[in-house]
Amino acid sequence: MSVLLYLIPVALALGLAGLIAFLWALRNGQFEDLDGEGSRILFDEEDKPARRKRPEDEPPAS
Repeated sequence: MSVLLYLIPVALALGLAGLIAFLWALRNGQFEDLDGEGSRILFDEEDKPARRKRPEDEPPAS
């Protein structure tokens, strides 16, 4: 029964830490665009292809 004297404050402290972490994430915009980030992986990026290295681009070996 004396274990409850330790477990209850630990449980309350962990719950408070979780609440603080959630509020911090909420204020920093972590939950703003959930749909956009989830569907971003489905679309191809339209970047230019990487340029091939040519021998004249490399510095001479010494």
